Amino acid sequence: MPLLQPPEGLACGVDEAGRGPLAGPVVASAVILDPACPIAGLDDSKKLSARRREMLAIEIRSKALAWAVAEASVEEIDRINILQASLLAMRRAVEALGMRPSHALIDGNRCPELSCPAQAIIGGDGKVASIAAASILAKTFRDAGMLKLHAIYPQYGFDRHMGYPTALHLKALKEYGVSPVHRCSYAPVAQLIRS
Repeated sequence: MPLLQPPEGLACGVDEAGRGPLAGPVVASAVILDPACPIAGLDDSKKLSARRREMLAIEIRSKALAWAVAEASVEEIDRINILQASLLAMRRAVEALGMRPSHALIDGNRCPELSCPAQAIIGGDGKVASIAAASILAKTFRDAGMLKLHAIYPQYGFDRHMGYPTALHLKALKEYGVSPVHRCSYAPVAQLIRS
C-alpha cells in the first residue's frame, strides 16, 4: 500500500509499542522525516522482519530531521492504565524532539495532549510514512529493552516473546512468580498475585 503524504509543514508521526505485553514499559516514538531524504520500505513495524526493522531503524535515525523515543514505566502503567500510559509516552516522545513539529499524526483513535495540533489516524502505521517510521523506532527500542530485561530475568524468556502473554511466558509466570517488571494490573499477573 502506498504511504500517504502528510499535509504541508513539518509533521511528526507518533506511534507506540508494547500495549499488549504483561511485562516491561510501553514505548513511544515521534519522527519528523526529511521530505528531501525519503526512506524506502517503511511500513507498519509488525509487518517487517526483525532484521528489516533494525536496518530501517538505523536509516531513520540517520535521515530523519528529528526523532525521539520515550516510555512509560510498569509502575505508571499499573497506576494510570495502559491507554493513559501510552498517551503519556507519546507526549514525552513529541516533547523530546529537537525541533517543534507543525502538527502530529498519531497512530490509533486517541491523541495525547500536545502543544501542537494532533490528528489520530486508525491504521496510520500502514498509511503515513512518518507514523511507520515511529512504529519501527518504538518497536526496535522496546525489543532491545526487553533483551536487557531478559539478561536480568532469564527464567521468563523475554528474548523469545518480548513480554507478550504466550504459553511459554504464562508457564514461566506460574513457575517463577511475578517479577518487578511485570504489570500487576494485567489480569494474568493480577490473578497470580491474588492466588
